[in-house]
Amino acid sequence: MKETDNYYLQKDEPVKSCLSALRQIILDRNSDITEAWKYRMPFFCFNGKMFCYLWIDKKTNFPYLGIVEGKRIDYPGLVQDDRSRMKIIKFDPNEDLPIAAIHDILDAALLLYTSGIVKVKS
Repeated sequence: MKETDNYYLQKDEPVKSCLSALRQIILDRNSDITEAWKYRMPFFCFNGKMFCYLWIDKKTNFPYLGIVEGKRIDYPGLVQDDRSRMKIIKFDPNEDLPIAAIHDILDAALLLYTSGIVKVKS
């Protein structure tokens, strides 16, 4: 079993289902997005460059999506807090995921990579 699969399987419901859905949304958004295991968490790369990751807020136990180049994206609900480069958006695992917002954020991040603002491997 891959470490990424094990990460999701070890979570309790409803967090497990929320993370699994987010995982699939990310992977389905672009065929050049791949999953990796970095820093003991599931990361997603775009053409080999770190793109986003999934994690759980230790205080609220809410899953969140972290965008590696988030500082370059201005989107409601995407917060930087004390991070210098990344921004995150938290999700209540007991509520429906805001699919349109997730797509908008992922698309904004993808544009950074596809436009050349963030350099990727060719």
